[in-house]
Amino acid sequence: MAHHGVAATENPLSGLWKPNRVENLYYGPDCVQKHLLSSLPNESSKAFIITGSSLAQKTPLIKSVEQLLGSKHAGTFSSIKQHNPVAQMDEGVALVQKDPSVDTVISIGGGSPIDAAKVVSYRANEKNGKYLYHIAIPTTLSAGECTMAGGFTKEDGTKAGVFSPEIAPKTVFYDPVFGKHTPPKLMLGTGLRALDHSMELMYHPTATEVPCKRMALTAAADLFTYLPKYQKDPQDEDAITHLLLACFASCGFLGLNFAPMGLSHSLGYALGSPYMIPHGETSCLTLGHVVKLKAETDSAAASNIARMMPSIGKARTGDDKADALTVADAILSLVKNLGFIQKLGEYGVGEDQVQIITERATNSKKGDKLYDAVEPLVKGLY
Repeated sequence: MAHHGVAATENPLSGLWKPNRVENLYYGPDCVQKHLLSSLPNESSKAFIITGSSLAQKTPLIKSVEQLLGSKHAGTFSSIKQHNPVAQMDEGVALVQKDPSVDTVISIGGGSPIDAAKVVSYRANEKNGKYLYHIAIPTTLSAGECTMAGGFTKEDGTKAGVFSPEIAPKTVFYDPVFGKHTPPKLMLGTGLRALDHSMELMYHPTATEVPCKRMALTAAADLFTYLPKYQKDPQDEDAITHLLLACFASCGFLGLNFAPMGLSHSLGYALGSPYMIPHGETSCLTLGHVVKLKAETDSAAASNIARMMPSIGKARTGDDKADALTVADAILSLVKNLGFIQKLGEYGVGEDQVQIITERATNSKKGDKLYDAVEPLVKGLY
């Protein structure tokens, strides 16, 4: 795995792109109906569905996939909770192992079911030496289908992760018929998460120039265009398809060059599960301010963020710092126009938490350079 982290540099321009293992990416209305059966790995395949309870109970989607699979449907695990408790993951593995003909897992939903399918595949392989073929039908823009990492929560409440190219989805369906059932606030929030991916990849240490950064630029442009269109009409299939593809473009091309995302993401993790703030909404709080901080303190990052000017419909001025600050302001106004909370206090998080949040996000202590740069940003979230 060592070669997965080759640094990408700009002077001289160099890097290594290692594509991830996606074999098929279908998109468009009813692509699941048309192509799901033919994308099973073989004639005798049986598939196990992993999804969340609201999709299973409040929408017709899961029933429709079960009917489509017919005799190939081995069971449905629909009690996935946020943050994937490990006991649940092992319950999933036990169900899959009951039937040796089950070789496929179909995840339907947002980041939690997609991660859960990865963890189940990983743990099934630990038990019997065989990964499950993973098909993902995402219904949000959180991009779980783009990575080879799956997160879960251990018995003691701490987060753990599994990594393997083999657990990432091999076939992805971006079907707006599924997206139409997603609560609009969730779709918009995870869309800002996708914007977070595309911005943070511009200054990511292993993100390659082509295709990763080039795709991130188009992803951001589409998110700025289609999130407001979707907000006006959450049933617009064309807008949903564009958003799902923008989500893939935002980080599906980082590939196996896996390394943690940047500061906005680490702040997001420090704010997310500890204070029960949904992932997309942490990006609403942090991203614009992180981009400002980068603009002011890191000239290499600023010049990469400045490349986003055309994505927000503006021409570059030649002053990278000023341009990067303009991009930051565009992010903050998009968040505002989409109706998201912009202050941490409104989530009931007290100002006494500033030090804890900053330490968690920077993995450093007061007096360290990074801590001291980030603490005023966290204070500014109130």
